Amino acid sequence: MDFSLILTALGVSFGLTVLFGPLVIPLLRRLKFGQAIRQEGPQAHQAKAGTPTMGGVIFLTALVFTVIPVSKMFQVDNTFADIFFLLFAILGYGIVGFLDDYIKVVMKRNLGLTSRQKLLGQLFIGCVLFWVLLEVRVNRGQYESISELHIPGTEIQWELNWLYLPLLVLILVAASNAVNLTDGLDGLVGGTAAIAYGAYAIIGLMQGNPHVVIFSTAVAGTMLGFLVFNANPAKVFMGDTGSLALGGGLAALAVITKTELLLVLIGGVFVIETLSVIIQVISFRFTGKRVFRMSPLHHHFELVGWSEWKVVTVFWSVGILFAAAGIGLYALTG
Repeated sequence: MDFSLILTALGVSFGLTVLFGPLVIPLLRRLKFGQAIRQEGPQAHQAKAGTPTMGGVIFLTALVFTVIPVSKMFQVDNTFADIFFLLFAILGYGIVGFLDDYIKVVMKRNLGLTSRQKLLGQLFIGCVLFWVLLEVRVNRGQYESISELHIPGTEIQWELNWLYLPLLVLILVAASNAVNLTDGLDGLVGGTAAIAYGAYAIIGLMQGNPHVVIFSTAVAGTMLGFLVFNANPAKVFMGDTGSLALGGGLAALAVITKTELLLVLIGGVFVIETLSVIIQVISFRFTGKRVFRMSPLHHHFELVGWSEWKVVTVFWSVGILFAAAGIGLYALTG
C-alpha cells in the first residue's frame, strides 16, 4: 500500500481541523454554546464553565472533507461500502451526541436526551449498519459471512448468524459510552482516541484494507489537530457530539476489521474508565463506601493531587501500551 496515502490523509485531516478551529470556536462562543460544569465534580473544574462545547463538529467536518476526497484521489472508492459504513457510524453517533448537547446547552435541559431516546437512536444506527454489512458484503458476494466472531490470539471463531445484530449494537453502545465517560479532562480523549485510531490504521495496513487505513489515519489526524485547541487549557470541548462519535467510529472499525473482542484491549483506557464507574456504583450501593475518591478514574487521580496534565499524559502512555499490545496480539494470528 502506498504510504503517501497515509501521509495525505494525516496531513489533510490535521490541516483542515487546525483551519476550521478558529472559524468554529468564535461561532460557538457567540451562540453561547458554553459548557456547564457539574457541581459534584472537582471544584477546580468550575473555572472551565462557559468554555465553548460541541467542538466535535470541527473534527467531524474535517473528517468528511478528508476521507471522501482522499479515497477518490487514490482510487480506492470502488467498494465504497466500507467507507460508508465507517462514516455512517461516526456521523450517526455524532448526530445523537449533537442533539444531546443541544438540548443540554441551548434548551437548558440538564439531562439532554432521555435514555430511551438515545437507545432508539443507537438501535437505528446499529440496524442500518447491519443491513449494510449483510447487503453489500454478503449478498453481493464480497464475503461469505460477516457474523463470525474471532478470539484474539487464536484461530478460534464462532458463527453468530443473526445473533451478530445484538452484538453489533452492544459494541456500538458500549464503545460510545466508554469514550464519553473518559471525556473529562482537557485533551484526554483527544490523545487516547488518536492512539486507538492509529492502532487501527496499522491493523488496516496489515489487512491491506485502504478504507480502514484512510479512515483511521484521518480520524487520528483530526484528533491531533483538535488537541491544538483542546489541550490544557482547553479553548473548546468536543462535547457528546465528539465523544459519542469517536466511540461509534472505533466500534465500526472493530466490526469492519473483525476485531470486536480486540477492541477491549486497544481501547483499554476507555474500558478501565468505564469499569471504575461500575465498581464505584456497585460498591456504594451495596456497602455505602466508595472505592475511588471520585469516578471516572481520571477524577480520582486529580483528587489524589495529580495535576490535570500529569493525569492526561499518564493515561496517554497507558493508551500507547494497550494499543501496542493489541497490535501485537493481532499480529499473532491476523
